Order: sequence, then C-alpha cells, then structure tokens
Amino acid sequence: MDTAIMTQPTICEKSRPLPAELLYIQYSHAHEKQYLPSIRALISKDLSEPYSIYVYRYFLYQWGDLCFMALSPHTSPLSPRLTGVVISKLEPHTPPSHSSPTTLRGYIAMLAVSSSYRNHGIATTLVRKAIDAMIERGADEVVLETEESNVPAMKLYERLGFLRSKKLHRYYLNGSSAYRLVLHLKGVGEMMGDKGEGIDGVV
Repeated sequence: MDTAIMTQPTICEKSRPLPAELLYIQYSHAHEKQYLPSIRALISKDLSEPYSIYVYRYFLYQWGDLCFMALSPHTSPLSPRLTGVVISKLEPHTPPSHSSPTTLRGYIAMLAVSSSYRNHGIATTLVRKAIDAMIERGADEVVLETEESNVPAMKLYERLGFLRSKKLHRYYLNGSSAYRLVLHLKGVGEMMGDKGEGIDGVV
C-alpha cells in the first residue's frame, strides 16, 4: 500500500526553545487512546490528502514498533504533549518485472512536527529512529514519496542518504508530482552518520 501519505514539512520562521527533556518513544497499542487523536490532528495539518482513522490504524496496529513519537513533558509531566511523529511500515517487496530478488522494504508513510517545535532536528531524529528500527528487522531499503516542490523535505531526506529513484507525475490528488526516494541499507555502511542535527529551515 505505497500510497502518497507523506506529510509536507514546511519552513517555520519562529520556533520556541527546544525543551531539554524532550522524549522520543516507540508507539504501542497502549498509546492509542492518549495519542492517536493528537497524531491525526498533527499530521492532518500538513497532508496533501485526507486520510481516515483506518489508514492510521493500518500502520499503527501492524508496525507500531516502526513508529516513533516526540513528546514534550514541558506542559504536563503526566500527559506529555505530542510534538512530532513518524509512521512507517516494513514488508517484502517483489519488483514488478521479477528480474530482481524480493527485498524487505521499509516505507516512511507519515512525518510531522508541530510548527512551534520545528528547526530543532526533531524530524531528523524521528526518521533516524524509524530507520534504525527497520535495520534491526533486516530491512534492505527504505522508500518514501514527497512532493516535487517540497525542497525542505528533499534536503532533509537527501542529508540522511536518500536518493531520487523516480519522478511520479501528477501523483497526488491535487495534481502535484512527486519524487520517490530510496535509501539502500545493505552494504552501505555508516551512510547516515552519527549526529542528530536538523537542517536549517525544515521540520
């Protein structure tokens, strides 16, 4: 189900200081009641296309261990505020031509960071955590789609080692074209580096 669910990171001119105690946690079913409404609200602000709750559950029920949240306990230690989220999946992938072997392909489906918390590398950290989790499960590659005009997102992913593999004309319902990006994991080595800085001007 490689649908166009990639959120659209945007530039934020002003952002609040990043809380030192920001938490990154792996999603689990126990978090649904507390955080699923917040996840939907955060992602829907930047989506090119609307999605029902069933789309979120499709990913979160099956691949919750590949989904991560950034939480700020600054507002309430007992109920930390959701500031960012990445939602992913991992499945076997057989090329259409069957000329290449089946691979284990990760897919970054949704990524969003609250506008007031951007420019702090939160998106970079979330994506790296998702990729690390996929690597632990034996992923061969990771793919995603993002709008052709979304330069900040392109810079974010290319900095993490993603390459443009295909242009998808009129991919989104609004008529926008997209690029499919791919990160090859097997035999690449330390492609992503070991630092967690974000990119100026992106989520």
